[in-house]
Amino acid sequence: MKTEFTPAQLADPAIAEADKILRACVHCGFCTATCPTYVLLGDELDSPRGRIYLIKEMLEKDAPPTAEVVKHIDRCLSCLACMTTCPSGVNYMHLVDMARARIEAQYQRPLPDRALRAALAWLMPKPHLFRLGMVIGRWVRPLLQLVPTPRPKGGTPALLSRIKAMLALAPRQLPPPGPALGSVFPAIGPKRGRVALLHGCAQQVLAPRINGAAINLLTRHGIEVVLVAEEQCCGALIHHLGRDEETLRYARANITAWMKEAERGGLDAILVTTSGCGTVIKDYGYLLRDDPAFAAPAAKISAMAKDISEYIGGLELQVTGTRGDLVIAYHAACSLQHGQKITQLPKELLSKSGFVVKDVPESHLCCGSAGTYNFLQPEIAGKLRDRKVANLASVKPDMIAAGNIGCMVQIASGTSVPVVHTIELLDWATGGPRPGVE
Repeated sequence: MKTEFTPAQLADPAIAEADKILRACVHCGFCTATCPTYVLLGDELDSPRGRIYLIKEMLEKDAPPTAEVVKHIDRCLSCLACMTTCPSGVNYMHLVDMARARIEAQYQRPLPDRALRAALAWLMPKPHLFRLGMVIGRWVRPLLQLVPTPRPKGGTPALLSRIKAMLALAPRQLPPPGPALGSVFPAIGPKRGRVALLHGCAQQVLAPRINGAAINLLTRHGIEVVLVAEEQCCGALIHHLGRDEETLRYARANITAWMKEAERGGLDAILVTTSGCGTVIKDYGYLLRDDPAFAAPAAKISAMAKDISEYIGGLELQVTGTRGDLVIAYHAACSLQHGQKITQLPKELLSKSGFVVKDVPESHLCCGSAGTYNFLQPEIAGKLRDRKVANLASVKPDMIAAGNIGCMVQIASGTSVPVVHTIELLDWATGGPRPGVE
């Protein structure tokens, strides 16, 4: 793709990086076939190629984003299926993140939109506030269900429809909190390794059982697990809202905490059970590449970060019995298959542990969760969820497995089939409790 940035513009490292990404695009259009919003809406501007043109024009003109540009960038799920498909290696992830940051800095959204985004950025990274919000939401939901849902205007969902979508996903009952930060879980038997496990934000409120299963499996196989005391939100949710400075503050705090823990007790890896978080942590090295104080530590932390399946794949699991009568539909979270390029390993681990694992049609398409997307774009997210649930149902599963809490909540809202984390099944296969049983 030809670009027309001035020498003065290219002196800006961010613009120089955007220029490099844009020039890699050859207009082939392969990305349109795997883009969920293009598949649903059929609008070229709601495809990666169309959004690339919009971003290119916005950056070249160095003008504030228009409402039309914002609409189409907001509709992007950041599922990154386009990057898996692209034959030219276009790093769409970094380009669209740059566009979101510019929109956040230069575009004046309507007040209700600004208020909702600010509330999400304030609440979701703080588990105690998020839990309180879920409790309040449980009481408010029945009242809001009596109010008609307004139609979107100009392609932008109304505030009420967004709030109703948020509350519809809230669980009717919250589980008790899991172990606190600062907890250490010793290895059972001979110690084979030591890891930090990301505590998480929304996940520790909605499903602390996931990290519980990871801790049980790891310690059972000789791995000491630590929940690092000074750890904070990884920054993934606010990063996709375009709030770059806040994201980097969280990243620096986590890097400092994890490096200190590694120096104090040694760490083989930093394990993540939420693939959306893992994708961003693995990108810390890029995000802080120009920070003299943090560039090297960030790169080191990114190299240490592993999805839980990656680390488990290096252990010799002690499977207790077979479960060949149980059919598992494996949902490949976008952040795992497209963001981290982990595709076969979770399925192989489940199969080796005795489960019958079924591939799901259209597994490359997003379920519509995408961080806060299912709150901010509820109509599109709902259609994607229904399509995903129908594809999952086609293999007649006894359970659905996934590696990301957002996907799990989204899919569970459209099916009665138990939706569990991959690590819960692996824990069960190696001596833990059966998941999906309340």
